Amino acid sequence: MRLWLSRNSDVPLKEQLSVQILLGIVSGDLAVGERLPTTAQLARRWGIHPNTARAAYRGLAEHGWIEWRRGSGFYVVERDSNPTPEPAVELDHLIGSFLETARRRGHAMGDVRNRVLRWFSAQPPERVFVIEPEAELREILMAEIRPAVTLRVTGGGIEDCARANVRTGSYCVALYDHAAEVRRALPPSVPCLLLRSSSVPGILAGETRPSPDTLISVVSRWPGLLRWSRTVLSAVGIDEEAIELRDARQKGWDRGLDRSGLIVTDSLMATRLPASCRPRVFPVIAQPSLDELRRSLPSS
Repeated sequence: MRLWLSRNSDVPLKEQLSVQILLGIVSGDLAVGERLPTTAQLARRWGIHPNTARAAYRGLAEHGWIEWRRGSGFYVVERDSNPTPEPAVELDHLIGSFLETARRRGHAMGDVRNRVLRWFSAQPPERVFVIEPEAELREILMAEIRPAVTLRVTGGGIEDCARANVRTGSYCVALYDHAAEVRRALPPSVPCLLLRSSSVPGILAGETRPSPDTLISVVSRWPGLLRWSRTVLSAVGIDEEAIELRDARQKGWDRGLDRSGLIVTDSLMATRLPASCRPRVFPVIAQPSLDELRRSLPSS
């Protein structure tokens, strides 16, 4: 596991560690079932107090991202509370259970077959529906998905999953960290693709480190990007005096932006910056997830 920790940052080491592990999980850099370094290993490798590492791990465990296994250590866990068997085995069990239930209720197998074929011949989805509780993040996800598909892209919160017009004719997508809530909200008949977030190490790979006197502006309407960018940039050793956070929901967010040597922003905000700006865009959705979405839609 690759980490950056800076003692010169105002961001506490615990928060730097927690955020980077969390981003590693949602991006897939840390796989389900992967064993994390021990607190002693973290303490030796990065020169931090073991209690700092323990506090970070405890916080992640309390929110269901990792779990403690006695005598073994901390492991990344599946966000869905129900373990998933091998896909083919699970499918066989589902089909077998369905057919057995249909027989018990007196349905002829010929009728069952005809109805199933009718379902398969149903029209493909009419749109992609983005499920995301945070409105600002939802708009960013929709902006990243639109160029990748030919279908109409709309979105809503988890509570919107109960609406009939969402559950009919929609191909649903949601970020991986909402897996459990979305699966509870949607019936099994509604397809939903869980999207991975971009890998921070992958994005930083090959990037030229800005000079110490470069002013870095992070611009977004989504508070999460502002918060995480500050933490990650501080952790890789960027002087916090050189980082300014601009909340684009506030009036005058673009005032003096031309003074910045480097502008970091999201896919949606990149289209709203002054024409003179040449931003570094941070994509929220990992490219493999966008590719998978494109392949999953017959009309794309």
